[in-house]
Amino acid sequence: MTIKLELKKRLDEAESFGEVFQVVKRAVREVLGLGRAGLELILMNLPKEVRAIHQIGSNAIVMNKKLLESLFASSKTRSEINAYIFSILLREYIRSLGVLDEEEMRRLAIKVVKEALGEDHIAYRIISKGLPEEYQDLKGEIGREFDHNAEFVEDFDRENTQYIG
Repeated sequence: MTIKLELKKRLDEAESFGEVFQVVKRAVREVLGLGRAGLELILMNLPKEVRAIHQIGSNAIVMNKKLLESLFASSKTRSEINAYIFSILLREYIRSLGVLDEEEMRRLAIKVVKEALGEDHIAYRIISKGLPEEYQDLKGEIGREFDHNAEFVEDFDRENTQYIG
């Protein structure tokens, strides 16, 4: 099985944020030769135009919880939902690797998806063209303000680093 087929299969079958993130990390490692460990995922209500955030220097990716809830409730297929989550995590993972320029991050994300999953994959369309029209309606249901009730996702980055304390 080629790496592209393996990654597509693993992404389509992923049942958790951690499993999707493992595909993101593998794709970035295969295409860009880059990687890092020790990230955590936090779900929090964010303004509707914010899908996710990675603050430079932090070890966390914060995803918009309301947007995800709307996506899950929209009865999309698992592979569509996973592709959407993949596209968000990919962008924020690239930022966590130190890519601060938005255009450079976008260029690298497109390169990773194109080479790892192919141009026919929905994640490629999301990364290269933005959210498909059917996802645009989801944004209308989402709040406008930050909500400080954070939910930490267990077992997200399975390659955690060891800290000396």
